[in-house]
Amino acid sequence: MTDHHLKLNLGKTELLFLPGKDCPFHDLAITVDNSIVSSSQSAKNLGVILDNTLSFSTNIKAVARSCRFMLYNIRRVRPCLTQEAAQVLIQALVISRLDYCNSLLAGLPACAIKPLQLIQNAAARLMFNLPKFSHVTPLLRSLHWLPVEARIRYKTMVVAYGAVRGTAPQYLQALIRPYTQTRALRSSTSGLLASLPLRKYSSRAAQSKLFAALAPQWWNKLPHDSGVNHHLPETPETPPLSGIPRIG
Repeated sequence: MTDHHLKLNLGKTELLFLPGKDCPFHDLAITVDNSIVSSSQSAKNLGVILDNTLSFSTNIKAVARSCRFMLYNIRRVRPCLTQEAAQVLIQALVISRLDYCNSLLAGLPACAIKPLQLIQNAAARLMFNLPKFSHVTPLLRSLHWLPVEARIRYKTMVVAYGAVRGTAPQYLQALIRPYTQTRALRSSTSGLLASLPLRKYSSRAAQSKLFAALAPQWWNKLPHDSGVNHHLPETPETPPLSGIPRIG
C-alpha cells in the first residue's frame, strides 16, 4: 500500500481467518505498523457478512433483521398506500435485500435460509393486508414471486449461463466445463456440463456448497430445446444480475 501511495486505516482493518478441517490452530494475529490485528469471527465485504465457518448464518440474521425493520415501517403507513404503491415499496426495500448476493447461499440447507423465506411470506401478506397465518402460496403465485430457495437457484443458473456463454469473468468460466464423451452419443450434443469429480475434495458435504459442483448439477436438470442447447427456464419474474426484481 505504501508503494501505491495508499494509507491503511488500522482502526477499520478486519482479519478473517478461515481454518481448514485439519488446521492445527484456529486463531491468527498479524502485526502491521506496530499494531496487532487479531482475527475476528466475521467481517463485512461489499455488504455481505462472512463468518469464519462460511455458514453465512450471521449474514442471514442481519438481512432478516434489516427486512423486518423495513416491513415494520411499511406496515405503519400501509393503510395510506394502494396495493401498487405497497408493492413498489416492498420490492424495492425488502425483496431487493433478499436477492442481494443470494447466490452465495447456494447449497445451504433449507433450515438455514428459512428466516429469509419467513420474511418473504410476511412481505406478501402485508401487501394484501392479510393476517399473520394466512396461506402464502397463492399470494406468491399472484405476485409472480419465486420462493427464496428457487431465487437462489435461479441466480446461480444466471451466473452459470454467463460462464457457459463466455460473458462471465474468467475465474468463473474456469469452473465450468462442457460434458464430453469419448464416442458419439446423444448426450454429447445436449449442452450438458461435466460434474465435479468427488475425489478432489475430502467429503461430499464440502463439495455440495461449491459453485463448480452445484452449477453442473442444477444445469443438467434444466429442460433443453431439441436436445441441443440448454436455456434458462422462463419465469414470470426475471430478476437481473443486480438482484432487484422487475416490478410489474
